[in-house]
Amino acid sequence: MASATPSSPGSPTPASAVTALDAQTLQAWQRERPDLIVLDVRSAAEFESLHIAGSVNVPLPLLKDHADSVATRLGGSVVLVCQSGVRAEQARQRLGAAGVDAATVLTGGVPGYAAAGGNVVRGKERWDLERQVRLAAGSLVLAGLTGGRFASPKVRTLAGVIGAGLTFSAATNTCAMGKALSVMPWNKAAVEPTPEDVLASLPLSGAGNTAAAS
Repeated sequence: MASATPSSPGSPTPASAVTALDAQTLQAWQRERPDLIVLDVRSAAEFESLHIAGSVNVPLPLLKDHADSVATRLGGSVVLVCQSGVRAEQARQRLGAAGVDAATVLTGGVPGYAAAGGNVVRGKERWDLERQVRLAAGSLVLAGLTGGRFASPKVRTLAGVIGAGLTFSAATNTCAMGKALSVMPWNKAAVEPTPEDVLASLPLSGAGNTAAAS
């Protein structure tokens, strides 16, 4: 994907011209575009821990299930964000199938935006899902390897399954383990967004961004 470069004030790069943009460009768009909508497709718990001020939380599973309804509320510039860009790209493709052809993906994710000096809201600290996946997968594989011939066949089989799963995840750009971890109690926010909450947080198409920032 091609990344956008910062545009000069008064002449922003059309959103439809790119599929990804960097943190500096997003900050410029936030200053220049009153109709800009930033959709954060991470889990509600991740959003609660750290998010871009003014962004709307639409967890990826919810967006996939209600893409058509969400698409009807999107007009003007739409930027999709997550932790690294992987889930945001999946959301871009799903919205594209629903008729939204001008959405872009923030490269570097929310952490990159925060590191670049962007305006973010911080809450309860949690490990993001991608870090949890690395810990869980690494621990299971390590347990299988370090046990050697003394490890039970089930443990060795599980280590092999995890390795195969990670290979499949890389090939398909999906993560079943991440989905499984996302439903664990420690990954639940105080309030989980519903489809009705999401639609109420989005402006009518072309009406400008009234996204919640808390």
